[in-house]
Amino acid sequence: MCSTTTPEMALSAPYRKIQRLLSGWLEDSRTARRQVFAIRAVLPVLDAIDKHRLCRWLAWWCVAAGSRGERLLGRIGRLDPALGAGIEAALLQLPSGVGLRAPLQPRKSA
Repeated sequence: MCSTTTPEMALSAPYRKIQRLLSGWLEDSRTARRQVFAIRAVLPVLDAIDKHRLCRWLAWWCVAAGSRGERLLGRIGRLDPALGAGIEAALLQLPSGVGLRAPLQPRKSA
């Protein structure tokens, strides 16, 4: 029998639900009102630890989207200003050299 040396992270049901809802909402360019209402209904249910995990997860998502030239932080901030502020705080805690910056322009060949 194989045992793991690190404990698995147990995610709460509301956290898994909000993560699933947010990923679908962020990947879809069209915003459905029912998606926004569903997200806003689950946000107050999260405890402080889950909110911190969510902000950190979304901060990494914003960094990845920023490298593609997308701006997600404003969109998330319009959804929920407190969540947007939490993501901004989480962005400051990322390792140095990582953060939101303009994507590099591809070099033109001669």
